[in-house]
Amino acid sequence: MTGLRYVYAVCRPFGTPLQSQLTGVGGAPPALLRHHGLVAVVSQVPAADFCEEALKSHLEDLDWLSATARAHQGVIDALTTVTTPLPLRLATVFRDDSGVRSMIEAREEDFCRTLDRLDGRVEWGVKLYLEAEPAEPAPAAPAKPASGRDYLRRRRESTHAQEEQWQHAEAFAHSLHERLSRHAEDSRLHAPQNSALSTAAGRNILNAAYLVPRAHSEEFVELVDRTKDEAPGIRVELTGPWAAYSFTGEAS
Repeated sequence: MTGLRYVYAVCRPFGTPLQSQLTGVGGAPPALLRHHGLVAVVSQVPAADFCEEALKSHLEDLDWLSATARAHQGVIDALTTVTTPLPLRLATVFRDDSGVRSMIEAREEDFCRTLDRLDGRVEWGVKLYLEAEPAEPAPAAPAKPASGRDYLRRRRESTHAQEEQWQHAEAFAHSLHERLSRHAEDSRLHAPQNSALSTAAGRNILNAAYLVPRAHSEEFVELVDRTKDEAPGIRVELTGPWAAYSFTGEAS
């Protein structure tokens, strides 16, 4: 079967070449397809893997999905070092270059408006985790069983302490988000990560993205770093700089 055109992103023309050894999905090197003052970053992928029926099957294959997402992200990361890319959804494919050009023409106004808004800006991600308190050593066996009254009192005290800890964590998350938003041009609050599905330790209480001018990124990072010791028991994680996924309107 013939190949399809896989599109990673759309951007303005740029002069700095991409890394010579850069490869994308399926190991194919990305190429630039220029049209109407815009550039689509594309590579060729096998139709056998990316036709509609094949994709339905592949998207249920976690290993295939993970490898494809890593390759896709690798191209976006490389683009972010030389220009402001507008990333497209994972597995955006067209039959040929003509299909890519038609897509650009159909969405040209939106692409240009979004690229103008994102030009020179990057996304930083900030997550807060409420860390589990260290387990207390098991007490020595009591001389006689605790009474039912003692048991209920300890349960009430434990529940009250957990509620206070959660309220403090929520207040800190709200305060931090407000502070960081004042130092960003835009922000997005994402749903907290499901602790059962995440490999990160602790309970996710803030999952936010901030749109920051690249020239001001150092100050933003320093601001986040200064908050890391403000709330014991709460872990602050910063990631980026990323292409502005949360601000493109291309949410999956």
